[in-house]
Amino acid sequence: RLEMRRRCTWNIFQSIEYAGEQDQIKLYNFFDFLMHHFTPASSESKTRRLPTHVSIFGPVDFWERYFCYESIEVPDSYTGPRLTFPMTFCGVSKVVQAFKHKQQLHARYVLQLLRETWRLLRILTNISHVSTCHTKEITICGDLHGHLEDLLLIFYKNGLPSSEKPYVFNGDFVDRGKNSLEILLILFGFLLVYPNDVHLNRGNHEDHIVNLRYGFTKEVLGKYRVHGKKILNLLQKIFSWLPLATVIDHKVLIVHGGISATTDLNAIARVDRHKVRDDANSDGCKTQAMGSNHREASGPAEGRRRVCSLTHHSSPPAQRSDLPRRSLHNLPMGSLLSWSVEEELKRRRRLAGPLSSVLTMTDSSTQIVDVLWSDPMPQNGCIPNEVRGGGCYWGPDVTEEVLGRHNLQLLIRSHECKQDGYEFCHNRRVLTIFSASNYYEMGSNRGAYIRMGPDLVPHFIQYQASQACRELTLRQSVGWTERSALRALREQLFVHKSDLISAFQEFDPNNTGKISLSHWASATESVLKLGLPWRVLRPQLVSSTQYGMVDYQMWIRELSITEPKLQISDTSILETMYKNHSNLETIFRVIDTDHSGSISFEEFRQTWRLLCSHLKTEISDEAIADLAHSIDFNKDGSIDINEFMEAFRLVDLSAHNIKNSVEIQDGQ
Repeated sequence: RLEMRRRCTWNIFQSIEYAGEQDQIKLYNFFDFLMHHFTPASSESKTRRLPTHVSIFGPVDFWERYFCYESIEVPDSYTGPRLTFPMTFCGVSKVVQAFKHKQQLHARYVLQLLRETWRLLRILTNISHVSTCHTKEITICGDLHGHLEDLLLIFYKNGLPSSEKPYVFNGDFVDRGKNSLEILLILFGFLLVYPNDVHLNRGNHEDHIVNLRYGFTKEVLGKYRVHGKKILNLLQKIFSWLPLATVIDHKVLIVHGGISATTDLNAIARVDRHKVRDDANSDGCKTQAMGSNHREASGPAEGRRRVCSLTHHSSPPAQRSDLPRRSLHNLPMGSLLSWSVEEELKRRRRLAGPLSSVLTMTDSSTQIVDVLWSDPMPQNGCIPNEVRGGGCYWGPDVTEEVLGRHNLQLLIRSHECKQDGYEFCHNRRVLTIFSASNYYEMGSNRGAYIRMGPDLVPHFIQYQASQACRELTLRQSVGWTERSALRALREQLFVHKSDLISAFQEFDPNNTGKISLSHWASATESVLKLGLPWRVLRPQLVSSTQYGMVDYQMWIRELSITEPKLQISDTSILETMYKNHSNLETIFRVIDTDHSGSISFEEFRQTWRLLCSHLKTEISDEAIADLAHSIDFNKDGSIDINEFMEAFRLVDLSAHNIKNSVEIQDGQ
């Protein structure tokens, strides 16, 4: 029974996570289209000033000046490590110790370290090649996601990186956890000291648009209020230069996500990786339509430079005179709502001309999308990864073909949280490694890393970074994570309550207010689309039933969620807000390009218009203005983003005193 509860809890966490990623990709694609086919009408708008997408591909001398740190003085009162360059083992060890004791590295040293990292990454190849020998093993780490305690534990158990202790870190260093920047600075420091023995692969979270949603942007701006904007721009540049893969002894391939039927290491080795952009500002307008052996070409890209997007595959600029830009802000709301991104892309595809003109850039970006975003599946074949919204699912037949074609024996990848920290699949030819323990919740999973010697046999070291979690019994650990998962699931149910009621009413033609358990499960899945065993979850979600029937009106009212007490005339805007909380925060942070943390009423209105266009729904300007005034707490005519998002953060009443409930309920 405990194992069933554990697996069910895991399915809840993973389904909600992947649904969020799919939502992010849809919003990401929407941004990409807007940025390249619409221009702001007002020169006063922040959306007119987008320094990152204007200058990200500037010349080297521009970036050398932009990395400038000489004018930043380090005061005598600063008690953190004082670094000298070239970086030394002693210097990076001081950084590790400082972060261990929660000290912050001065902005001058952060910028200097980032400049040296950028200079080094520019001379590295897309695929790093590593050789083993009898005197040393290679250590391979998976996703860390800002969990500094996991990285420090790995170093404690395994030793610091050195020429005798080489490491491969397989991407997703940032987001979700609270110490992403510290992890980057430590890894960059060791990379500078041991460039032949420390290898960093890029992950799908090394992407500044993804960072807007999952916390890294907010973390950096919170820690470096004066220089945070520059640090973020430099990191965006650095992310684009991270290598894409590592190969050990010509036999073991390490990539973050995986492969597809069309993966070609020779093609990946030739890609200009820093020109394949994975943000909403890149100049591409091609949607990804992947089958097992099919990629659909699309229309031309406009603008400053031909650059690919990692969720859109660019084509050379062609027939620009036929593709005029339009102003988003000059369009009436009705036009925005009737306008279909898909229809516009199809129109531009027709204007794009012959497929041969777009093959080169399409193949490059496709290769990178697949290695960053893909997941393995047990069935043969290669299909679009519609669960995540990017990359593909590939089967054991694809593994055999791709590894055989490149004379490889093992594929090591990360990208998916595993309960034990690692997992084999595809006849033990694909190995997933995940190094962030307690990823979903305390006790949800162990972290792991791999040691591999010249025999190329992986040896696993598992760990649990949380001392509190190590002290819990299995029953207590399952109970803790189960309550957390159910709390997250109740939030999803709450924000979709109107859609749920409509779905329930379809099974209740006589308006009795009651439906069968089977209909309750079917309707709930049809709305949330999480692929969960709802009938199994029913006892934890529905407090009571009578004769196998669910009183759905009472059930909706009993969901233990509180709402903000705001005086708003149009309450429908609240449900839209709840349902699209993360999307709205991402749009806010895209519009707030100067990273001031606040936006004007007009920018707030534009944010909602963008969201309504994305959702193909309509909310009146009056309702938006009403909401803006109600949350302008200090009445200064602007809205603080963090205060706004916190005001609308849902609170689960059942979460109160959860620590005590764990001890009481599971300690018996």
